[in-house]
Amino acid sequence: MKFFTIPWYEEMQVRGFMVFPETEQDWLEDVAWHVAEGISYEERAKDFLEYMKADLLKYLPEYFHSSIYDGTIKSIYPGPEFKEKALQWGRDYDERIQANYREYRQGFKAIKDLLPAPALQLVEKNLHDSRVISYVVPEDGVMEMTLDCSGAMHYQCDIRLRFTGVTGLMLPEQLEKKYWLYDEIYAVEQGFELRVLMDSPPSELRITAQDVSIEILGEPNY
Repeated sequence: MKFFTIPWYEEMQVRGFMVFPETEQDWLEDVAWHVAEGISYEERAKDFLEYMKADLLKYLPEYFHSSIYDGTIKSIYPGPEFKEKALQWGRDYDERIQANYREYRQGFKAIKDLLPAPALQLVEKNLHDSRVISYVVPEDGVMEMTLDCSGAMHYQCDIRLRFTGVTGLMLPEQLEKKYWLYDEIYAVEQGFELRVLMDSPPSELRITAQDVSIEILGEPNY
């Protein structure tokens, strides 16, 4: 991936972590909801912090590290200085990510007319959150993948992608059950190169092919 890389994805998860209730009253109401539901807010915050700890230390400025180590970054409502620094980090991140999107979209617009129509449809009908059911490489130059798109924006049913004229293929060690997160596409001589960020854990799928077909395998699961 050139734009939607694994580090890009990791930092995006950190950005989601660093969102706090707007007011202390909102935070207290959230804690009260957990108590009413029989859920320990403290244990939940502790578990989430442990899950995110390595990436928080990797991507957040040193200012936040002490609150990561002592466990208070999500277990208490942030003070004014902490909250403002978190908001500023979030604003800076948002500016960087928007610049990243703009750069990719400008490049994509420049090569749209060079892509086979089905390949263009493949990326314009976003497959985000579709899940890989299976894949096969039945013969030289062909690769097939079946996706469950019931949780995706488009199709809402199973589909089969059939890539033909495949000249390059890089597969994650385990592809079945992985989720299709973000994709990039590039024009190459006699075809296209598709790069897909998969989860979980994050990994990259890369296919260079001449063409692709999209087969609908069922009725939409509305």
